[in-house]
Amino acid sequence: MSMPRPALARGSLDTAYFDQQGIDVSAVMDADTALPIDGLDLEMIFDGAQCMRLGADVLVNAANTNHMLALRWLREVIPGLRFHLLDGIADSHIDSVVVPLRPGLMLLRAPQYLSYLPKAMQAWDVIYPPEMNESAFPDYSAFGFNIASRYIDMNVLSIDESTVVVNSHYPELIQVLEGRRFTVVPVEHRHRRLAGGGFHCFTLDTVRSGGREDYLS
Repeated sequence: MSMPRPALARGSLDTAYFDQQGIDVSAVMDADTALPIDGLDLEMIFDGAQCMRLGADVLVNAANTNHMLALRWLREVIPGLRFHLLDGIADSHIDSVVVPLRPGLMLLRAPQYLSYLPKAMQAWDVIYPPEMNESAFPDYSAFGFNIASRYIDMNVLSIDESTVVVNSHYPELIQVLEGRRFTVVPVEHRHRRLAGGGFHCFTLDTVRSGGREDYLS
């Protein structure tokens, strides 16, 4: 099943979130890759990594009208899951902000993001990742900007309740997780900021055996 593919025409994108953050996206909107078509109005523009599944529950980031249209579509076509709105926790992907590691324990970027989460999750135990600085990443100044933030190495993949895949270039987080009795599988991903994604983005783990548990009721 695939979401209806957006035309990505000029006028398709709701810039409200970027406007609130003081980010000028006019250069992107006027890029040659945007179709010079008027009248299509706002479309569903959405990535799978804006979702995070926990059994029968799915956290969904919706920061603008494009995302809300997609959330409505998800609720209609997959009625067997419960979708929980995270109202603008990020511009798109959420897996460098919040990552459930096992029931009752999550990796969270900073305390201020707790208020975005469902009430049941706000009582979970939290691991806050060690700070990363710019020197930990290759220099992409020739490209003009980094697609992903310095928090990209939070983007880990929880395999089961005791095993997690972590970028080998983030030994500080590996040490923290091993201290919490996780088995850490280090995998090298050097150009993660240029690729604009991490292990959860790449895998889109929406299907798991025994994945109907009720974690957030």
